[in-house]
Amino acid sequence: MCGIAGFVTFKPASADALAGWAKRMADAITYRGPDASGVWTDAGAGFATSHRRLSIVDLSEAGAQPMQSACNRYVISYNGEVYNAPEVRAELEALGYRFRGHSDTEVILESCAEWGVEKAIPRFIGMFALCVWDTQDRRLWLVRDRLGIKPLYWGRFDGLLVFGSELKALRAHQGWTAETDPQAISSYLRFGYIPSPLSIYRGIHKLAPGTMLTVAPEEEPRTIAFWQLNEVVKAARANPFRGDDQEAENALHAILGDAVRRRMVADVPLGAFLSGGIDSSTIVALMQEASARPIRTFSIGFHEQGYDEAQHAAAIANHLHTEHTELYVTPSEARDVIPRLPEIYDEPFADSSQIPTFLVSQMTRRHVTVALSGDGGDELFCGYGRYFHAAALQPQFNRVPPALRRLAARALEPIPTRAWDIVAGAIPPRWRPEGLGHKVSRLRDMLGDDNNRLYLQMLSHWHSPQDLSGQAEPPTIVTDPSIQRIAGDYMAQLQYIDTLTYLPDDILTKVDRASMAVSLEVRVPMIDHRVVAFAWQLPRFMQVRDGQSKWLLRRLLARFVPQSLIDRPKMGFGVPIDHWLRGPLRDWAETWLSEEALRRSGLNPTLIRARWASHLEGRENWQYPLWTIITLQAWLDRHKAMP
Repeated sequence: MCGIAGFVTFKPASADALAGWAKRMADAITYRGPDASGVWTDAGAGFATSHRRLSIVDLSEAGAQPMQSACNRYVISYNGEVYNAPEVRAELEALGYRFRGHSDTEVILESCAEWGVEKAIPRFIGMFALCVWDTQDRRLWLVRDRLGIKPLYWGRFDGLLVFGSELKALRAHQGWTAETDPQAISSYLRFGYIPSPLSIYRGIHKLAPGTMLTVAPEEEPRTIAFWQLNEVVKAARANPFRGDDQEAENALHAILGDAVRRRMVADVPLGAFLSGGIDSSTIVALMQEASARPIRTFSIGFHEQGYDEAQHAAAIANHLHTEHTELYVTPSEARDVIPRLPEIYDEPFADSSQIPTFLVSQMTRRHVTVALSGDGGDELFCGYGRYFHAAALQPQFNRVPPALRRLAARALEPIPTRAWDIVAGAIPPRWRPEGLGHKVSRLRDMLGDDNNRLYLQMLSHWHSPQDLSGQAEPPTIVTDPSIQRIAGDYMAQLQYIDTLTYLPDDILTKVDRASMAVSLEVRVPMIDHRVVAFAWQLPRFMQVRDGQSKWLLRRLLARFVPQSLIDRPKMGFGVPIDHWLRGPLRDWAETWLSEEALRRSGLNPTLIRARWASHLEGRENWQYPLWTIITLQAWLDRHKAMP
């Protein structure tokens, strides 16, 4: 795992100056690659790229980056891993290529030399964010893996195009002045993360998963999709899995087992995160099946009731005979991470499980350099409870004619949220509905023609972000009406939405930043693109049966562990933010939630202060909306950027 950065102006420049700025960019993300660094420049084109290396495969100088192809035409700076590099290497050797080392970087590079970038990239199984510079055509290629496991930002300003693994790298270049994007803030208030292609800064974009961006002199940047989920879903619907239960289980065992084995190749110590849930337990079971000795597993626990999964992880580890390490974290240790979050996450990010994710990464890195994770199982195998809630509500929602829904929404629109709360205050306590204003506001926002608005409200941290920020939200995939045509049944539509949004922009962002902050590489076999394609081929009854989610994944896990260790309620990977905000974090939170601080950030304090008061009084739990505001405020203060 590594960090990359670079820029191009397409104008001649001093090689020393180019190298100096490229080095500054890479040094801003040293923790992504503490083992080595490098810079490569093309002075005639005003191009420079830099690299920070976390050595995983081929620890020798033969694996150092940036790397130039044997023909000298192509240069690569690369973050990630390609797991089928041995097969591709064999193809190239049959064509006469000879390799200096055994790194996958060299395989990618020589593949581009042989087949061209556009034809080479789709051959690879893996996670990657990379730049390739064509010295002959003076063309830059930026590429991000199919599911968005590895991050890549880019932007263009007055003839300068900059790119990098994290925003810190871009901020280090003198040619870019940071300016926050108010629309991105509105989207953040909705989701708790900033959805692609937006970033917190104007003019800076996240490269979409499964795409390449290319630019050359006298050209505008253009993107090319080399993998699209809609095409995968279309192919799956045209060719669904037709085998019986046993055949499906065998097929999943084969394809997921292969994905796991490929991700166990490393020249450094390797282990796995183990929460005791279905996803991580399945990955660990398949790792242990493929290993001749006990694999290393890692989990953390909390003493607070309802937040501790360590005992479940220990039971799985004991049954599979792994070499297990666990750490029970005190509240003070967890809270000590909070001041670091604006720096670790680089843009506002409000998934509070970022705290335990960082802590388990930190603990794991003391023992190994690579860890496998079970992320992605919920999206692929229908694991989120909200899928079932939305699917249960949707038929009732659709019984109301669209015209009547629109009429009701218009009737509710003029009445402010606070007015409903005042009405509720006049009702005797015995019958008084808590949070009436919020509930009416949420209902109003659900009413409309689009079925996905129901799901949008389930995803929302704040249901009317424009009321807080004064800025309209840009459109997102969540309310795209074409999803129904692409994905089929309602639950599939929700899985489709999450795979394109929540998975890359929340889950994978959380894991990447937390793990790379401590120089730990995390690999995610569950979202090998071949597993994704297979999961979409499965009929609904193989994902959900008898009201149970992840039916086929559970059946596979039952090959390795007893049913008693599988059948337990799903737990989130969280911390008790709700209690902390009423207790040890109260004074700290108040500094960010004061009326003065909120106005200074361009936020309307009325609704936020009302939620804060309600939370402190214990009338309702507003931890997630409040945490969204607090993390935004802390980020704005840390980076001295105001909308």
